[in-house]
Amino acid sequence: MNIKRIIAFILSIFFLFAFTGCMNKTSSTYSPIGIIRIDGQIVGGESSVSLFGSSAVGSETIMKQLREAQKDSTKVIILRINSPGGSSPASEEIYEEVVKLKKAGKKVIVSMGDVAASGGYMIACAGDYIYALPSTMTGSIGSIIEWNDYSDLYDKYGINNHTIKSGKYKDIGSPSRKPTQDEIKLLQDTVNETYEYFVDIVSKERKIPKSQLKKIADGRIITGKKAVEYKLVDEIGNLYDAIDKAKSILNISGSVKIKEYTTKKTLIEQILGT
Repeated sequence: MNIKRIIAFILSIFFLFAFTGCMNKTSSTYSPIGIIRIDGQIVGGESSVSLFGSSAVGSETIMKQLREAQKDSTKVIILRINSPGGSSPASEEIYEEVVKLKKAGKKVIVSMGDVAASGGYMIACAGDYIYALPSTMTGSIGSIIEWNDYSDLYDKYGINNHTIKSGKYKDIGSPSRKPTQDEIKLLQDTVNETYEYFVDIVSKERKIPKSQLKKIADGRIITGKKAVEYKLVDEIGNLYDAIDKAKSILNISGSVKIKEYTTKKTLIEQILGT
């Protein structure tokens, strides 16, 4: 085989792969339904998976996926939520981005898994329609601040903690001393403010009067079955019911291509689980 034939052979292989890539790209260009998974504790920053398999849902990761969904040709987005909540600001970031997605003309269907509570439920509220399983743990509408107080233990063992601070509240929540009444009031006011924001979201999105909502918005966990009765959830159903709902909105019968919004990881990251 002379040099010309070798070059021709290499070029033919190159164009074959290029053509195949274009075909694959073309075939995956339009997906009317997309799925974004919120699986794990909600935190700020990027999503991650530990070596032990537990996952953290990073608000920045999910917001990127929501922005991608906002720009592409997908018409209906299914939020598959399996989260006990987590960071209030991170949950709020994701919630606001889902609201923007809807303003861009996309429909949002929520499918709850094992749990969609606290911040997970806050995000779910932005959906146009919410499905939960009968035993899904949801609700937990509330806010909390907590820390450990080791001051008695410090006294028992003669441990002294020295703090230099710029203001009287700078070491609020320190485990080395008991909180003052002023600090307790300040923290309670902060919790109440965050709580009222959460209640306002649920009341607005679910169209439930605040006076009625507050009867159950006391931090309690409720099942999906009860959540339907309380109007926190629209219907009992699983992920495939949510997909069928999306198809119904789009007037599609039969099978349909569904786009999975995921964050790509390197092979090393996959192996290490980071």
